[in-house]
Amino acid sequence: MPWLLTDSRFVSARARRVPTLLDIFKMQRLPDARFSLCSWALRRNACGLISGAILTFGAGSLEAQNPTLSDLDRGLQLCNGVAGSGLDSQIDGCTIIINSRAATPRSLAIAYNNRGNALHRMGQHDLAIQDYNRALEIDPGHASAFNNRGVAYRKKGEYERAIADFDRSILINPNYAGAFGNRADTYRVMRDFGRAIRDFDEAIRIQPTLNGLWNGRCWVRAILGDLISALADCDQALQLEPNVATVFDSRGLVNLKLARLDAALADYNSALGLEPRLASSLYGRGLVYIKMNNQAAGDADLAAAIAIEPEIATQFAQYGIP
Repeated sequence: MPWLLTDSRFVSARARRVPTLLDIFKMQRLPDARFSLCSWALRRNACGLISGAILTFGAGSLEAQNPTLSDLDRGLQLCNGVAGSGLDSQIDGCTIIINSRAATPRSLAIAYNNRGNALHRMGQHDLAIQDYNRALEIDPGHASAFNNRGVAYRKKGEYERAIADFDRSILINPNYAGAFGNRADTYRVMRDFGRAIRDFDEAIRIQPTLNGLWNGRCWVRAILGDLISALADCDQALQLEPNVATVFDSRGLVNLKLARLDAALADYNSALGLEPRLASSLYGRGLVYIKMNNQAAGDADLAAAIAIEPEIATQFAQYGIP
């Protein structure tokens, strides 16, 4: 099962909390601090690692502000995504920062990037791309903004543009595991499996603790028929994070192709216990039931899967499973 890299907001040790504007007045100027990336959740037909960063202000520019200090402080919290509010509030917070004329150029680029992240999660990919474009106009070396724009292009099906952005992101930061992983998954969709495997290999070398990379490589290896290696990758992904539906789904596919029907059934049941509408697990389980001579249960699962994802049978045929 393909994977989606999602936003993970852990503040670096240097900035355990978001600075308030009172802090900024005391310190004159705080350095930018970046969120590190750590959590990988998996979803079908989607891909992207969205990164954010802590925003700071130059105290000298505050005299040009229109919002009050409390407005800016609240906007800072919301735009950084640490105020416990939803995507609409994050967009509002970033807009306050963007319109305030109080942000440093670097922080302004981050505000556009973070607002783009929120728009992307809301499915507004064109608007997200506009914000990533603005971030890159301000800061052409913003590797995360290139990566994130690539994610948006990937979601729109503009794969060549996505690859170009991931290339730029990797050129700026050759150790960007997420950009390698995103490019790998885009190559997977393009059925360029050799390049997908090479990018997964590199991403895993850089950051082997990210379970989504192991799952992504497991899926591609399963499609290619490298089943024992695929099984090892899925097992490693589950060791890193034991309750991810799509990893069970991937391992279910491997076990189905290995004709290990009991193991495949257990994996698909685990996946559906976590995500009951996961079409690939419903379809895979339906095939397992039919192979186990439970035609009624199999037909019910196949019908449910097709209702959710009408092209699922074609996809399984491409995986080498009729």
